[in-house]
Amino acid sequence: MTVRHFLKDDDLSPDELIEVLDLADRLKADRFARKPLEGPQTVAVLFDKSSTRTRVSFSVGIADLGGYPLVIESGSSQLGRGEPIEDTARVFSRQVAAIVWRTGNQSRIEAMASAATVPVVNALTDQYHPCQLLADLQTIREHKGRLAGLTLAYLGDGANNMSHSYLLAGANAGMHVRVAAPEAFQPDPAILEQAWALASDTGGSVTVTTDPAEAVAGVDVITTDTWVSMGQEGEKSDRAGVFTPYCVDDALLGKAASDAIVLHCLPAYRGKEISASVLDGPQSVVWDEAENRLHAQKALLVWLLERSG
Repeated sequence: MTVRHFLKDDDLSPDELIEVLDLADRLKADRFARKPLEGPQTVAVLFDKSSTRTRVSFSVGIADLGGYPLVIESGSSQLGRGEPIEDTARVFSRQVAAIVWRTGNQSRIEAMASAATVPVVNALTDQYHPCQLLADLQTIREHKGRLAGLTLAYLGDGANNMSHSYLLAGANAGMHVRVAAPEAFQPDPAILEQAWALASDTGGSVTVTTDPAEAVAGVDVITTDTWVSMGQEGEKSDRAGVFTPYCVDDALLGKAASDAIVLHCLPAYRGKEISASVLDGPQSVVWDEAENRLHAQKALLVWLLERSG
């Protein structure tokens, strides 16, 4: 049987995406209903970058599934000293049930998957954050009852991993995705092409603009992310002025549908990409979103393990 990996958002077909989200809902309703890792089997969880929500949600989720999370800081392993990624993948595959990795360039996790004989999960790369999007889609569906046909606006750095994952995952779910970003921070053209192709099949759409007010007009969901991602700290002062018009505040939220919900993958910087009044306000669902990392990732692991034999 072919091993299934989850390296970017469109690695799941639209039907498979719904299967995973349905399972996530069932695991949220009955947290310990599935124990595919009972033994316990071990899942390697590697970190090249710092993390709070990814570390907690994967560690707890693997334990909930009956398994053991082996958390490894890459800097303290041979991987961090330059051992070929493919060699690490071969060794891990002999001993663990799955590999979860939070790393840098997408090519690194693709190299891991190319040599692994167990499922490999992208827990964040510079290009994509697909596990976060599973949680986001689960949250949107919880509050809106559906995904297809809804309109979502992402404001901020259009060239970052969250923007790219919203484009692919939203289009895959049949949503209308709008990205508002400064001219110098537009999405990767190749990912835009992928998103347009997905949207043409699912009935969704993809729009990119530099105008935040245009992006949020009448939308069902508004989402944003920090303006300074990990590794970009040196650009902090330069980015602040460029992104100020894209702050999700009460004025912008007022242009969305009256029952619009607000997402943020966290950590949030109140007064920067989002105002405190919006983040802590009645239309914010960020704490549901943070919790759903646990349920969505558990569902993904169960699904990948079952499909991989």
